[in-house]
Parts: sequence; structure tokens; C-alpha cells
Amino acid sequence: MSAPFPSAVPALRGRVGRDARSGYFPVPHRYRLHLALSCPDGLRIAVTHGLLGLDDTLPMNLLPAVPDTDGGGYSVLRPLYEASSHRHPGPATAPVLSDDWSGRIVSTDPAEILTDLARRFDGAGADLHPSGAETAIEAVGLLCERTVNAPAQRAGRADAAPAERAAALRTLLDGLAVVERRLDGRDHLLGAGPTFADVQLWVTLVQLDTVHRWHLDAAAVRLIAEHPRVWAYARRLAGHPAFGRHLDLAGTALRHHARCQGKEAAGAAMQIVDWAEHAQRWVLQPG
Repeated sequence: MSAPFPSAVPALRGRVGRDARSGYFPVPHRYRLHLALSCPDGLRIAVTHGLLGLDDTLPMNLLPAVPDTDGGGYSVLRPLYEASSHRHPGPATAPVLSDDWSGRIVSTDPAEILTDLARRFDGAGADLHPSGAETAIEAVGLLCERTVNAPAQRAGRADAAPAERAAALRTLLDGLAVVERRLDGRDHLLGAGPTFADVQLWVTLVQLDTVHRWHLDAAAVRLIAEHPRVWAYARRLAGHPAFGRHLDLAGTALRHHARCQGKEAAGAAMQIVDWAEHAQRWVLQPG
């Protein structure tokens, strides 16, 4: 269906430590994020950054929706890559956490960047990684990837056999059913407030409705929409400024169509959530 832009090269995987002996220690205004909101990894990091209240501590540079170099990289990031890895062989991809003091990259690993944001910087926001929730958060991440993202892509492959597409759709619907049950009587997946689990799931639902839906038939989209608690949850979180103000719907569409190799199906016309309503709210009322 699509040939995704490459992820950032995981070899650049420095970590922000607890103190000065770590090399990269947490200091306000020392580090900088470089990301595209059209990319799921970038959107997850931006939402996390907002929930943690790091606007005044850790600047965020937003990149164009579509990479501008061959191989899916960004020319603006090339100097950082060259300073960090001489004659860096791959594209200069995002997301990136950079160190303004040295002019080098700390990390290009999205998961480790998210973890360091939550554990190493003192923001005014939520506790996104509460003690004892590690296993549950990991389980949500696996559910999102294995029972929503991957099967949604397989279910929309025009070149797949009908039986393969049907099996993928069943897996996707089973995954959504698990989330539907989990949200019975709950506003969030774990505890009373948002955690990494909610960030992962919400971005997954955004991708399902704004990207994968384009390649699904109408019957499949109707079945996906028949999970009222799931989609009410998605709308509710979109009304939170840390979530909704980072939606880049035009950029997401540009990125998708720039790399998409599949055919548009009838489900493209059947949007489940009016994401534009939520995105526009934060354009008109920032904060």
C-alpha cells in the first residue's frame, strides 16, 4: 500500500542522564527537538512534550510535512548528522533530539527520546510513566502495532488476496474491541489521567482514520466506526490542547500521498472523526 519514509537511524542513541557525569545531563534550554507532525513518531513526541509542559524548557523545531531529500531525509538536519557521524551514510531523518551546546545529535530513537522527556526533564505536566505501569504501557504499544497499525495496512492492500484482507480486518476489529472494553467507564487507559499508553493509542487512532482509512472499503470503515467508546475517547483527547493543537491534517495528507502506492477505496469518503474541528479550535484559541 505504501513505502514509508525511513525512520531515523537508531545508531545515534545517546541518552540524557541524571547528572553531569552522564555527558548529556538535563539542563533547561540545552536540548532541541526536530520533528514533523505529519509523522506518527513526531506527533507522539509533540503530544508528550505538550503533556509534560516542556514548552519553556525544551524548544521544538517543526519540520515540513514531507522530507525534501532523496531517501526521505531533511536537508536542514544534514549538518547535525555530519557533526555527529562523519560522512553519515543514511538520510538525515527525523525525529531528532539535539544538543545545542555541542551542535550534535543526542538521539534519533523515538522510544528513547520519549522516555528521556518523561524521566529527565522537570516540566509542569502529567506523570506519563507512573511507577508500576511499565508492563501495561508496553502492552498497549504492542496492541497498537500488532492489532491496529499492521492489520489496517494489510486490510487495505489492493494486491492482497480477499482472504488475507478479511483476516487482517478481523484482527483489527478484535484489537479495537479490546480497547472498547478497556474504556468502559474510563476516560483514559490507565489511571485518572493521560499516560504514554494514551499517547500511543490516540496517535494510532489518528493514523487509522486519516491514513489507513483511504485504502479500506466502505463496509470495513463502518465496522471500524462501530466502537463508540473508542472514537468518543479519540474525540475527547483531541479536545485537549496537548493533543488537538498538534494535529497537522494537511501535512499528514501530503506525507501520505507523497509515499502512497496503493489505490484509494470507498472508505476514503467516510471519515470517522472530524479531526479538523478539533485542530481548528486550537488555531483559534491557542493554548
